[in-house]
Amino acid sequence: MKKEESEFRCIWLLLAGFGAAAVAVLVLCLSFRSQIPDTVGRVLTEAERAEVIGSNSPLTEYVYLSPNANFPREDVIRKVTIHHMAGDLLLEDLGASFAQRDRRASSNYAIDSQGRVGLYVEEANQAWTSRSPENDSQAVTIEVANDEIGGEWHVSDVAYERLIELCVDICRRNGIEKLWYTGDETGNLTLHSMFYSGTECPGPYLKSRMGEIAEEVNRRLNRE
Repeated sequence: MKKEESEFRCIWLLLAGFGAAAVAVLVLCLSFRSQIPDTVGRVLTEAERAEVIGSNSPLTEYVYLSPNANFPREDVIRKVTIHHMAGDLLLEDLGASFAQRDRRASSNYAIDSQGRVGLYVEEANQAWTSRSPENDSQAVTIEVANDEIGGEWHVSDVAYERLIELCVDICRRNGIEKLWYTGDETGNLTLHSMFYSGTECPGPYLKSRMGEIAEEVNRRLNRE
C-alpha cells in the first residue's frame, strides 16, 4: 500500500509540475501578446494609418505592421542598416511575408523598384532583420528591391534616390548627425552581411555604393 501511495504521489507531483509549466507558458504568451500594439497584423483605418506614419517617416506610402519584432526596441536609434530583397517584390508582397509569424523576419522599412516606401515595424520597435539583436536594437533597417535578379543585384535609380532620402529623414528625426561607413560593424551605416556570413546582402551593387550613400546623406543633412 505504501508503494502504491508513493507512486500515486509521484504521478500527482509530475502532473502538477506539467500544469505549472503550462500555466507559466500561457502567462508568458499572454504577456508577449499584450505588448503587441493592436495596430499590428491587420489593415489599418485611414486615421490609424495617418497616426502611424506621423510617428515614423513621412515618406511612407504603404503600412502593414508585422508581429515579428520586439515591442519596444531595446536601445536608442544610432544606426541605419541596409538590406536588399533578393527579388523585385511589391511592398504588399513583402508585407504578406513579414506577417507570417513562423518566418520570424521583418524590417522597419522597404523600398520597391518604383521608389515607394513601406513601413512594417515602427521605428519605436525593433525589427528582426540582421540576425544581430545588438545591431537591430540600434538600427533602423531598410530592405531595397532589386531590378536585377542575381549578378550585381542592381536596384533602380528611383529606389536608390529614395533610399538616400529615407536615410536623411531617419537621421534627422533621430538626431544622427552623420553617417559613417567603415566597412565593418563599427560604423553607424551597416550591412546585413556584416552580421551573418551566410549572406551577401545587400549585394555587390549597393555594397559598392555605401561610401557614396553616406557622403550624399551627410551632404544633405548639412545643407538642410
